[in-house]
Amino acid sequence: MGTTTPPPHPGTEQRSGDQPVGPPAAYVTGVAYEALIAYTRARQAEKGYTQPQFWLLRNLSVNDISPDGEGMTLPALRAAMASYIRAEDDLAAEAAVLVERGWLRHDDEDRLWLTEEGERARVEFSRNGPAIRAALHEGIDEADYATTVRVLRQLIRNAGGTPV
Repeated sequence: MGTTTPPPHPGTEQRSGDQPVGPPAAYVTGVAYEALIAYTRARQAEKGYTQPQFWLLRNLSVNDISPDGEGMTLPALRAAMASYIRAEDDLAAEAAVLVERGWLRHDDEDRLWLTEEGERARVEFSRNGPAIRAALHEGIDEADYATTVRVLRQLIRNAGGTPV
């Protein structure tokens, strides 16, 4: 008896001779996105913080994403993170944890500001990124990775989007 080949994913394109090309790019990228986010968030949780907490610190740091280090309201932070925040992320709850830790503070206009302790935490959390990236890139040749990114950018352009 030979091995059984699993049926192709629904929507898999077929080449002539019924040889599958592979599942649709949208499906593969969706599965990859969920797996990469889950892995990253699990590694961050092991270090005692969440991805949204890290984003809050980064968006308020003049040494990172913030152009001026000025405080921001939660709605302004949500807007700034609109392209990467997930629906289940509760920025108000995440910010409350950071205020409790002394890493953020509120002002009279309900803006959040990064504290010195928060900046130190941001720097410390930033040090985890290279290890996460290295684990995710294990076994992937840099040239293959670069090709994959180029292909994804072209798919985005072909779909009428703006590549990152």
